[in-house]
Amino acid sequence: MKIVVVGSAAGGGFPQWNSNAPACLRARHSASAALRRSQASLAVSANDRDWFVLNASPDLRLQIEATPALHPRHGLRSSPIAGVVLTGGDVDAVAGLLHLRERHCFSVYAPERVLAVLHENPIFGVLAPDCVARVVLPLGRPTPVAGAAGESGLAVEAYAVPGKVPLYQEGENFDPTPSETGDTIGLTVTELSTGKCFQFVPGCAGVNGRLRERLADSALVFFDGTLWQDDEMIRTGIGAKTGRRMGHISMSGEDGAIAALADLGVRRRIFMHINNSNPVLLPDSAERREAEAAGWEIAYDGMEVTL
Repeated sequence: MKIVVVGSAAGGGFPQWNSNAPACLRARHSASAALRRSQASLAVSANDRDWFVLNASPDLRLQIEATPALHPRHGLRSSPIAGVVLTGGDVDAVAGLLHLRERHCFSVYAPERVLAVLHENPIFGVLAPDCVARVVLPLGRPTPVAGAAGESGLAVEAYAVPGKVPLYQEGENFDPTPSETGDTIGLTVTELSTGKCFQFVPGCAGVNGRLRERLADSALVFFDGTLWQDDEMIRTGIGAKTGRRMGHISMSGEDGAIAALADLGVRRRIFMHINNSNPVLLPDSAERREAEAAGWEIAYDGMEVTL
């Protein structure tokens, strides 16, 4: 099973288009000082013929161009993209679907609550129903995903993780307490011929007992790395919300992801969906050294993993 990180940053990318923060300045003016990153997405295949995109970021068209495995291969128009799997209805996860409107046949897989976001927004009607199927991913049940000519060799299981509804659905009296109603999900992606699998959790408000059990002894976990510390956007003066308010666990701290996954026997741990305020984006930062010393890798665009 081949996995490509086609985008590794949180919403806005890195550097963010309107940010003059020191880290963004470094990325904008010196790629060697801080790698530029597009918005978070993975591509995965079991046969190198049928590829599945996990979350369709707003940067998807450029990500496809930067990823040879996703280039057209046959005839005047074609694509190896057989499907898109969505873990939430946030703009950062669904906006890229609009790039795929050129009558290429593929399937969109997502739980009912996430598919409802597409149904409620008529702009997604540009994905012609006779070309683009919308397939419900039931929570807690592995679902084979179809290739262009039959079986793809992959199955995906969706499961609820602590999170919240997309920002545009919050409303005036929104309760930010994390819930597990299916608005935010994780994925277990399994290669059927070998049983090898990995976990994809790009957004998560906290690690509870159910999620610990799910992740325990995993060969590979891609996990929410939005912020280093909960109040970093407030501390740096670039935002007014904490990570918890945005539905994201922090990397550091007693209740952060590094501590929460430390004793679970996960063999390879990779942070992605990293916000432009997070100092781990800088290779010479103390925070990067601390994360790596704890056994974590920091995802970058173009990173390839084989299971």
